[in-house]
Amino acid sequence: MLLAVGRIGRAHGIRGEVSVEIRTDDPGARFAPGSSLATDPEGVGPLTVETVRTHTGRLLVGFAGYEDRSAAETLRGTLLLVDSADIPPTGDPEEFHDHELIGLTAVTTDGAEVGEVVDVRHSGQDLLVVRRSDGGDVLVPFVGAIVSEIDVPGGRVVIDPPPGLLE
Repeated sequence: MLLAVGRIGRAHGIRGEVSVEIRTDDPGARFAPGSSLATDPEGVGPLTVETVRTHTGRLLVGFAGYEDRSAAETLRGTLLLVDSADIPPTGDPEEFHDHELIGLTAVTTDGAEVGEVVDVRHSGQDLLVVRRSDGGDVLVPFVGAIVSEIDVPGGRVVIDPPPGLLE
């Protein structure tokens, strides 16, 4: 599965650098010089990071083969992607990458199947989006009081829903 780690913004300066909107928790590793990134649209990449620096709080990246502002501007809007298989687990049993949760089967504490986790939303409150077999989605708050167990190798997440959550 390919994961977005950034989106290229406008060109910066005259030497081919572009601003990058970061979409990863580890920009130092994803945008290290020499890193190769897949792209969407696919035909643009892969892109190899040549230089990286921050300027006034923005990440500026120079890619091999894009030596001037005009060339760099052609990259605007391109998504930068990595393969989820290349991202190591966090090592913390209480932390998970979104791609590790997507695809897990959600079951209640009494074993009743609720559906499949199809997304994780981060907007104020982290939510698991669970697609029920009837096609409807249920938003499950990703908090310890409701999500009691996550078994990635076993392919399931156990929830203890309060009354009305699954209705």
